[in-house]
Amino acid sequence: MDLSQVYREHYRSLVRFLYRRIGDQARAEDLAQEAFVRAIEHKPMRPRAWLFTVAANLARDEGRRASIRRRHLTLIKAEAETRQPEPGPDVALERREKVRRVQSALAQLAERDREALLLWEEGFSYDEIAGILGLSRGSIGTTLARARTRLAAAYKELASEGSDADVAH
Repeated sequence: MDLSQVYREHYRSLVRFLYRRIGDQARAEDLAQEAFVRAIEHKPMRPRAWLFTVAANLARDEGRRASIRRRHLTLIKAEAETRQPEPGPDVALERREKVRRVQSALAQLAERDREALLLWEEGFSYDEIAGILGLSRGSIGTTLARARTRLAAAYKELASEGSDADVAH
């Protein structure tokens, strides 16, 4: 395989493909370069198909990282908002009660479900979560979906118990 020939023939279309996926020309060029670096290491038999497959995976990973960054920024913003002066004692009490319920609902989950949710919330990828929990990558989506459902049910149950207790007083 003459990689310099493959580069000349496919670099521009690979960058165009990546640019359409991620919308950032400089980042598309970086990812195309990364795909070619990997081609040097792997020496694929069908370089064009291989390069575009690797590029698609790199773009997907880039999208996940961007999503995690956005979610992280949202969490930081939410934390900053909670640091602002409390509007009143009722709101502060309500916030503390919600935090307590979430913590209690998390404590009711199986350890694996709890760990999966907490790792995902911290920005770990499916592959990283799978490695940490000793599960297959394919099972992580299902594990997270079930854990979210169980967490929501536990939280709802705790919330309804709290409103029953309020009525009793």
